[in-house]
This record gives sequence, C-alpha cells and structure tokens, in this order.
Amino acid sequence: MDLEKPSPRPPAEGCLTVAVRLPVRIVVLVLVVPVRMVWDALVAGGRLLRDAVLRPVGRALLWMAWAAFVWPWVTLWRYVLVPLGRAAAWLGHRLVVVPAAWLYEHVLTPLGRAAARLLRRIGAGLGRVLRGIGSGFAWGYARVLAPVGRAVTWLLKGAGSVLAALGAGAFAAVAWLVGYLVVVPARWLYRYVLTPLGHGIAWVAAGAVRAVRVIGTGVGVALYWIVRVVLVLPALAVGRWVLAPVGRVLWALGREIGAAFGHAWRVAGHVSLLVGRFLGTLFRWIFVEPVRWAYRTVLTPIGHALRDAVLRPAAAAAHAVGRAARRTLALAHESARQARADLRRMLIGDPGGPRTISRREPKAAETRTLGSSTTALTKD
Repeated sequence: MDLEKPSPRPPAEGCLTVAVRLPVRIVVLVLVVPVRMVWDALVAGGRLLRDAVLRPVGRALLWMAWAAFVWPWVTLWRYVLVPLGRAAAWLGHRLVVVPAAWLYEHVLTPLGRAAARLLRRIGAGLGRVLRGIGSGFAWGYARVLAPVGRAVTWLLKGAGSVLAALGAGAFAAVAWLVGYLVVVPARWLYRYVLTPLGHGIAWVAAGAVRAVRVIGTGVGVALYWIVRVVLVLPALAVGRWVLAPVGRVLWALGREIGAAFGHAWRVAGHVSLLVGRFLGTLFRWIFVEPVRWAYRTVLTPIGHALRDAVLRPAAAAAHAVGRAARRTLALAHESARQARADLRRMLIGDPGGPRTISRREPKAAETRTLGSSTTALTKD
C-alpha cells in the first residue's frame, strides 16, 4: 500500500510581514497605475506608428534603394556585362584557344617528339661514354688504389698499437700519482676534519630552528587570541545580534515591495485594458458608428440613385455616340475608297483583269433567277 506523500506546508509568515504587506501594496498600486497606463499608451502608439508609418516608409525606402542601387547593377550585369563576357569568351576561344590548340597539335607536338628522340640519342651516347669511364675507374681502383690502401692500413694499425701501449702506460702512471697525491689526502681531510665540523654546524642550526619555532608559536598564539578577542568576537556579536535581524527585516520589506510591484503591475494592466476598451468603445460610438450609419443610410442610396439616374444613362449615351461615330467613320472611309476607285478608273481605265467567278451558293438575301444556276455544268 502506497502512502501519499504529504504536501509541504508553506512557510509561516511573521507579524511584521502581514503588517507591512497591505500598506505597501496600496502605496505601490497608487504609484504604478499611472505608469502602467502611460506605458500601455506608449506601446499602443508605438505599434500604430510601426504598422501605419514605419513599415510603409521602410518598404518604400527599400524599394527606392533597390531601384536606385540594385536594379541598375542587375540591369548592367544582365544586359551589358553578360553579353560582353559571352562575346569576349567567344572571341577568346576563336582567337586564342583554337590557334593555340592548332599550334600545339601541328607545331609543338612534332617539335617535342623530335627533341625527345634527339635527347634520347644524346643520352645513349653519354651513357656509353660514362660506362667506359666507369670501367676505367673500376680497373684503376682494383689494380692500384686497393693494394695501396691495404698497405697504408697495415702501417696505420701497427702505429696505432704502439701508440695505444704508450698511452696505457702513461695513464696508469698518472692514475697512481693522482691516487696517492690527491685522493688519499682528500679522503683523510673529509673523514677527520669536514665531517665532525659539519655535524657540529648541523646541531647548532637545528637548535636555532627549534628555538625560533618555539618563539614563533608563542607569538602566533598570542596574536591569534588578541585578534580573536579584539576583532572577531565583537564582529560576530554585531553580525549575530544587529546585522542579522536588520537584514531579515530589510529582506522581508524588499520581498514585500517586489511582490507588491508585481501585483500592482498586473492590476494596473487590467485597469489599463479596461480603460483602453472603454475609450475604444466610446470612440466607436462617437465617430465610427455615425460615419458607418451615414455611409450605409445616406451615401449608399445617394450613390445608387446617382449611378442609376446619371452615370448609367450617360455611359449608354456615350456608347451610342461612340457607335454612331464609328459607323460614320466607316461610311466615310468606304465613300473615300469608292471615290478613289472611280477616280482611278476615270484616269487610267479599267485594268481588265481576269473575272472572278463565284462558285459558291448564293447568299440568303439573293434570289435565284433564270440566268443563275447552282450547278457546276450550267454556270457561266
């Protein structure tokens, strides 16, 4: 069976906290409400300014900057530099790459192959000459230098053996002299003079160190108790019996003031929201609703009546005048064309070209007569 974990109890509040809380909250609320209302008004004004002025102005400035700085360079790049670059690339390919490829393929490649063959033949000759020289050097080394070197080596080995024997004897004599003239006196001096003297100096130094340590310990203990009695114990008493209670009081007061500020800021936000809604409703009923009523009740019927009584008849009359003008212009154009044709026939006569025979059915407006026919055998 699982036992439910008891919920932690909230810490008990002192009488000072309860006595300070309500007056502090009242004073802070009176001070914070105007500040919060001014802050909300500034925030609303800033948002309106941002949405209605700064954003359109910024977009206009951005478009102007793009049109003034970016678009000319883009146009220059797209319609000037890119075609010039393509033309330069085409000219470079035709004037440089193609001649260079032809030169490499038909001139440099044969020359390189000929030079390679010539160099191979020269290298083969030089190789034969060098092989002959090397054979001569090998014969001289085997027949002359090697015997001479062996003789010189045998002589040097004999001289080295003699010198080594002489050096060993001299080293043994010098070592014997150093041992009896330097090492034995030094060892006796170290054992019977320096060692007792060092032991005495060490014993004196150890006694001096112990004396200094005892004196330093006594002085340190005395200074410790002086500092503890004169400074530490009064400071602990002041901190425990004066500063700690004052700090607790100030901490409780600061905590309550901070909580009061937070509570007052939230309450002031609700008050500012109610005031803003009231002002918005008042503005809507004083300005927006009358304007909407006037637009819906007065201006819209007047506009509809003006449209039906004036604008539509005027538009219909304008269309009729336009159609009549177009018809008149078409008739005038046809009359001018007929007049030009009659004048041409009067001046140069009928050209007498081949007559066009219509083999189509007669139109609905035409009637069939005895001289007309619709069959291919009886047509003119």
